[in-house]
Amino acid sequence: MYNISDKKKVIFVSHPLKGDLEGNTNKVKKICRELIDDGVIPLATHMLFPSFLDDNIPEERETGMKGTLELLSRSDEVWVYGDRISEGMSREIDLAEKLNIPIVYKSEELSELNEK
Repeated sequence: MYNISDKKKVIFVSHPLKGDLEGNTNKVKKICRELIDDGVIPLATHMLFPSFLDDNIPEERETGMKGTLELLSRSDEVWVYGDRISEGMSREIDLAEKLNIPIVYKSEELSELNEK
């Protein structure tokens, strides 16, 4: 039975997807496992939208991006991973900033890139 006092923090996982779909998906799976083991709820739309939308079709990519941003808006924090900030990640970071959702950069390189 769910108890509202057991509510856990929801962490939105921002990570590149394009370029190496399989490799990046596997990285996100590992990140999500670590987060769940740490007692928070990972939210990685990488695991959701590509399962039924084609990222190579611009209209479907935009549908997925809109869904991603809606789910991000309901998250407690955004954690940014990877070795670069993709176009999609940039949109996620911009929205988090506008909504005052805390952003945690999990890579020193990404933190430096964002400061420029």
